[in-house]
Amino acid sequence: MNETLTKTRTTELDDPPMDSVPRIGRTMTRMRMMTGRRLIGRLAIQSVAPDLELSHLDVLDAVRRAQANGEVTVGAIAEMLRIDPSRASRVVSDMVSRNVLRREASQADARRIVVVMTPVGQNLLAEIQAQKLAFVTEVVRDWPQEEIDTFSVLFEKFIGGYEAIFLSRDKDTPG
Repeated sequence: MNETLTKTRTTELDDPPMDSVPRIGRTMTRMRMMTGRRLIGRLAIQSVAPDLELSHLDVLDAVRRAQANGEVTVGAIAEMLRIDPSRASRVVSDMVSRNVLRREASQADARRIVVVMTPVGQNLLAEIQAQKLAFVTEVVRDWPQEEIDTFSVLFEKFIGGYEAIFLSRDKDTPG
């Protein structure tokens, strides 16, 4: 695989100058292929919690994001991940049995059950985020600090614009 990457990079450097927008599009395709394979998540699971599945990481991240807006329900997790509520419930139940999440009565409505991250879940999330940052750090290891700073601002701006356009065109998309 490294040989393929090296050949691809060498070929790209030899290509004649090209318009930047198509280059961004091609690079996005390459990134989509890597993120589609969930490389960072798989590496984090191998290092931190080999008995977990990628769906566990998805639920953990959904809980982290949703709790910023208040209480988290299984229904909210299902919406965020665009999965069937019964699937979300099964994954949450598995994570409860592993002491990563816990269910408790809502403080706003005791008839409703909410999902809360346990200290084990918080530690797991912190470890996974540390793995992700280590991976990104390794990628930019040889970059000058100025380029890292510029890229971080521009990448955040690009993704913000991407999200805004997507959300403006897909009103039914949660999270």
